[in-house]
Amino acid sequence: MKLNSSWDVIVIGAGPAGCSAATLLSQQGHRVLVLEREKFPRYHIGESLIPFTYQPLERLGLIDRMKKSHFTKKYSVQFVQPNGKASQPFYFFNRYDRETVAQTWQILRSEFDLMLMQHARENGATVLEQVTVTGLLRIEGRVAGVQATASDGEKMELRAPITLDCTGKESFTAVREGWRIKDPYLNKVAVWTYYKGSKREKDIDEGQTTVAMIPDKGWFWHIPQHDDMVSVGVVADGKYLSRAGVKNPKAIFHREVEENLWIKDHLSEGQQVGDYFITSEYSFHSRHCGSEGLLLVGDAFCFLDPVFSSGLMLALKSGVLAADAVHAALVARDFSPDRFAAYSAALREGIENMRKLVYAFYDPKFSFKQVIDKYPEMAGEITDCLSGDLNKDFSRLWSAISEFVSLPDSLPVGAPQTTRTTATR
Repeated sequence: MKLNSSWDVIVIGAGPAGCSAATLLSQQGHRVLVLEREKFPRYHIGESLIPFTYQPLERLGLIDRMKKSHFTKKYSVQFVQPNGKASQPFYFFNRYDRETVAQTWQILRSEFDLMLMQHARENGATVLEQVTVTGLLRIEGRVAGVQATASDGEKMELRAPITLDCTGKESFTAVREGWRIKDPYLNKVAVWTYYKGSKREKDIDEGQTTVAMIPDKGWFWHIPQHDDMVSVGVVADGKYLSRAGVKNPKAIFHREVEENLWIKDHLSEGQQVGDYFITSEYSFHSRHCGSEGLLLVGDAFCFLDPVFSSGLMLALKSGVLAADAVHAALVARDFSPDRFAAYSAALREGIENMRKLVYAFYDPKFSFKQVIDKYPEMAGEITDCLSGDLNKDFSRLWSAISEFVSLPDSLPVGAPQTTRTTATR
């Protein structure tokens, strides 16, 4: 493989965070290399876009392509009690402009992520698949590029003044540097699969996300996709899901279907297809957003419990924010850690706002209805947070919710690492 050894930016990972950053940096004329371990298209979970994904998709120039796609249109979210009683759908257009964020999509990640990769290539980024990054190159303590191995076994040293870690939930840097911190409370297990031809709602409600509750504050997601497919999974504490010693994902899934009448009814038609998947320890945070020559983006920086489908929005948004910060650094030829403090602060503000709402959701004493009944004016604030409008002052909302349940303090994490380590290679 003949490849330049020197680049302006190296991006590890071609998921939504990596490709969004690569696209925007390439548009600015920078030489961007994206290294992806897998061959696309590839399977990935995380299939629902919340309304404020619109802004990063607009920056990327992908709104028209999304509108022309066969992805299922999503206008609302509803919540369902274990007895099958469903709330009225929360329609985004009751809060937002119908032509922009009031309509979003339920996607198939293999197709969506391939679209983002192709878009990055179309905008000038070099994207190499089936290349595994094995280490970071360091010079005098700063990150100066990566070591990587191609699928044919060829080893490479690739250099750039700035490297973006966009490796998703595996979080290449945070794991190796000891930066990864579990959330004090949000450590859930998820089991999921797919159905074809099962029941779904009609007309405008066909594409809505349904959050269906089970005992002990566990819940099902029900995400209708195109081609008559539905993604459906259950999330709860590991001790609850593995009770009585049951550890088989299929057995866990079908046992929990019996715990919510709405889910049971909707899966009573059609058939289950494909595998049963399981994953645990959802939420984590990185102690730092990066160091000199290195920046963490998307899930590599933080992954929150998926109950409100914030992951893809945060991945795309962080990719856009990272691209803007890195472009400014490249122009100034200054890659000092402090330059990225504002990037981290913006992301952590949004993460902590969503995190507070997730904590409240899992508290047995909490319900949105209680808060809105006492403070009707908070309905819009709750909708904004659920929809991903996260970088705003929610202090009045947190004050209101705190009358019902305890909310977590913000975690003192995310700032850039400013102390250089010993030079290594």
